[in-house]
Amino acid sequence: MTDYNTAIAMETTCLVNHFLIAMPAMDDPHFSRTLTYICEHNVEGAVGIVVNRPLDMRLGELFDRVAIPLEEGLPAQCFADLPVYAGGPVQTDRGFVLHRTTRQWQSSLKVTDDMALTSSRDILQAMGSTGQPSDVLVTLGYAGWIAGQLEWELAQNTWLTVEASPHILFDVPSEERLASAMQLLGVDFVNLSEVAGHA
Repeated sequence: MTDYNTAIAMETTCLVNHFLIAMPAMDDPHFSRTLTYICEHNVEGAVGIVVNRPLDMRLGELFDRVAIPLEEGLPAQCFADLPVYAGGPVQTDRGFVLHRTTRQWQSSLKVTDDMALTSSRDILQAMGSTGQPSDVLVTLGYAGWIAGQLEWELAQNTWLTVEASPHILFDVPSEERLASAMQLLGVDFVNLSEVAGHA
């Protein structure tokens, strides 16, 4: 059993609204070559979603599966062809929407003043009928860490960290997000194996 208690005692930075960049030595198949966005991080653990692993499923299909109409016009234009992502190995049968927002939803985790992670149907219903919120990233599943686990992994140089960019989340194609996040650190993936630590 890994001793995460030592890591809990370490002084750590809250990584909410940060990216985790998997180091090349990452051997967990769930996280190899991934970019993960941290939505919650406290003494009880951490929650994030992987943002660069699209599934072979489009949002239009997901709306069909959950029996929520995706109206013609703006909603269909905005969402029908967007990919659904493998957000992590926890609750892979449940959908999560990372989005910019100015309103409250039934089940939302507030990440920043204008960013939230929502798992209730009401946001999908709003998307399907109004096309809003328009900046969204939809996943099945999420990534979770128990108390001290993420701190321990950081101490093992499993991850690089950098403050997240909404532009990378919502405007950059999924296959370019990992490289774009590394560019925030001034690091190229080819040279990443030489790097340890975090920003």
